[in-house]
Amino acid sequence: MLAAILTGAVALIFVVAGIVNIRGSESVRDGFTRAGYPEGFNIVCGGLELVGAALMLWPVMRPFGFALLGVIMVAAIATLLRLREPFTHLAPALAISALLAITAAVAA
Repeated sequence: MLAAILTGAVALIFVVAGIVNIRGSESVRDGFTRAGYPEGFNIVCGGLELVGAALMLWPVMRPFGFALLGVIMVAAIATLLRLREPFTHLAPALAISALLAITAAVAA
């Protein structure tokens, strides 16, 4: 039961993140540009987040969803560190990564 709740909650977090990235408000697009990513990369990132969330909800594909989202989070944290963003920007990415890791361990 705990695994299902955590999996659903983490999937929802990534669905929301994916939609935010795909919608690409000016601040989202500016963040990707400032990080050195090409124009439109927010759409790629958001799409991958949605795919990862969907894979998490499909039991046979769940490990691939965890892996994909894990790679995305490592890249996000590396980008934030490279840009020397303040801890207030880094903390949510670390928290989501920790929740993702815990969920992967519980749901495995």
